[in-house]
Amino acid sequence: MTQTVQRANDRFQTDIDWLDSKHSFNFGGHYREGDEGHGLLLVNNDDTVAGGGGFGTHGHRDMEIITWVLNGRLQHRDSEGNNGVLYPGLAQRMSAGRGIRHSEMNASDTEPVHFIQMWVLPDTAGIDPGYEQLDINEALAGGQLVPIASGKGHEAAVKIHQRDAVLWGGRLAAGATVELPSDEHVHVFVALGEGSLHDGAPLETGAAVRITGRQDLQFTAGDAGAELLVWATA
Repeated sequence: MTQTVQRANDRFQTDIDWLDSKHSFNFGGHYREGDEGHGLLLVNNDDTVAGGGGFGTHGHRDMEIITWVLNGRLQHRDSEGNNGVLYPGLAQRMSAGRGIRHSEMNASDTEPVHFIQMWVLPDTAGIDPGYEQLDINEALAGGQLVPIASGKGHEAAVKIHQRDAVLWGGRLAAGATVELPSDEHVHVFVALGEGSLHDGAPLETGAAVRITGRQDLQFTAGDAGAELLVWATA
């Protein structure tokens, strides 16, 4: 088993007038050897979009795309006719399949929106494009890790077309400890707040741990609590 810590300021950054985006892995013109992804997780982008800004219509193919809003509201529209506003606790899955076009715009003209977008490879190429959203705020209120997106049949999660991946999330109170999932590749991302693995250094907002090899581990939130996103994949 190996553990690699990525500090928040070690991420790539795209900073333009309406967007501050931090990239955990290679993305766009950003490249560093060894940062191609972790297991089936290829993209973990931490985006803050200014009021009135956003990503205009663009296309994707053969990718499972999960969007998780931390603060603010995000307007989604796509070529399959889906149209909705995402808010904290509302999980969204978009299956690009054989091809889909969509836009993601800040739903406010004045307030920023902060969200995490994550991409995983599907287990089958060329499927029909699709979309799903599910409010899991009630489950998160329990203070434990709960499934957000799953290819393993978890009912209280959006379904992804990847049988070997699950995204877990939790809103942890100060000092709370949770058991982390175990799989061949685990990516622990501190989306908000702070904390640490039981045998590791403190992890700040935006930091991540890439774990390879199955092992039982725990995460404990710091004094500010933590919002945690954990991918467990083959």
